[in-house]
Amino acid sequence: MQKHHPLSSSSKGHILKIVFFFVLGFNVSAQIAERPLSLQKALEQAILQNKQLGVAQLDVDLAKSKFKQTEAIWLPQVNFSYTGLFSDNPLNSFGFKLQQGSVQAADFNPTLLNKPGGNQNYLSQLSIQQPIFNMDMHFMRLAAEKQIDVYQNQKQRTHEGIKMQVTQAYLQLELMYEARKVVEETLYAMKNMLQFTQDRFNQGLMQKSDLLNAEVHVKAVESKLAETSSQISAISDQLSFMMNQETGVNYTIEKVVLTPTITKGTADLANRSDIKAMKEAEESLSLMLKSNAQSSLPRLNGFANYMFNDYKALGFNANSYLLGFNLSWDIFKGNQIKNKNATLNLEKQKLQEQIKIQINQASVDITKTSQQIADALYKITLGNKAVEQAEEAYKIIRNRYTQGLSNTTDVLMAQTQLSEQKMLLSKAVFEQKMAEAYLNFLTESTK
Repeated sequence: MQKHHPLSSSSKGHILKIVFFFVLGFNVSAQIAERPLSLQKALEQAILQNKQLGVAQLDVDLAKSKFKQTEAIWLPQVNFSYTGLFSDNPLNSFGFKLQQGSVQAADFNPTLLNKPGGNQNYLSQLSIQQPIFNMDMHFMRLAAEKQIDVYQNQKQRTHEGIKMQVTQAYLQLELMYEARKVVEETLYAMKNMLQFTQDRFNQGLMQKSDLLNAEVHVKAVESKLAETSSQISAISDQLSFMMNQETGVNYTIEKVVLTPTITKGTADLANRSDIKAMKEAEESLSLMLKSNAQSSLPRLNGFANYMFNDYKALGFNANSYLLGFNLSWDIFKGNQIKNKNATLNLEKQKLQEQIKIQINQASVDITKTSQQIADALYKITLGNKAVEQAEEAYKIIRNRYTQGLSNTTDVLMAQTQLSEQKMLLSKAVFEQKMAEAYLNFLTESTK
């Protein structure tokens, strides 16, 4: 039989101080209000209130706003201007009179033509410019439209990421409640054993060391219970943060049953939102390449001006119009088009490689996570058997202890082993659900 050594008074005092600290923390945490929360409600609240989604939506709105700016490639531009001109330049002065429709025979006097003195003209002008053929801007508009799809897919991936984070936090909370349940069961059994040991000690049938050993284990379990309750509060605060709610509330949970988004080997990575976003970005680059290539083609634009000229301010004496079109062709722009094409091609190649890497990494992650699920299921099978065996062993040793055939250490070790096996089983279930949640995130696709 193993020999027991009673704890020294200083060691016992130190342990009791630690236990008092944890018990005090437990009593404080026990006063925190509790509120029921389902996983579905947590997801809905997080999606509704999460700030990351708000930022992602702003990116979408910015892309839409930039796309609207490209309407200028086919909408007319209208401008009104009012200009006052003053000059004694012979050419300008005579031109003023022509525009005002006020030229007389005397105005052709050479002396007056050479030295006209100061003259003025007030010009009111309405100008219209109408794009007709600008193929480079057409493809630039299409590229801007693709950017909207890029940010919408990125927003969708942010949405999926928030769902996964909330689900995993909820699963952590579920694990902590399972842990607390195990600790509470252990504490109940330990207190019963302590009472039995105390009675036997009072009868002189057990040593002081056995009683102290049992007391220390009870205090240790109580401190573990306080620690578990603190973790429940911490995870509840984390969930509150994700849902943009006030902290300081402990959420009670419902048992989580996850539904896989795929069966084995059916992942549709091409339609996963983050990969779709990268592919949309690649298409946008292709359109920008076309736009740059089309910039070497001629541009055709129309224009029209309607004018009023008068020698008096706010006068509208003479009116005239000017209509026309402008055909321009940038034949050579110092290799600008060629070099920009080279840059865009490199960016496109880089993005294509990133897409390949992303898809390959996703495939590796899916395989790894699927294996983690299989491993967790195997652990659960073994864990169930281990808990049954530990329970049986504990019952046998506890019965022998009540008959005086086993010592305190044997019972405590059997109880500790049973608690550990229950915790390992809960952890295996947790690992399975966490892996399933991550697998759903890895394989979630949009059609």
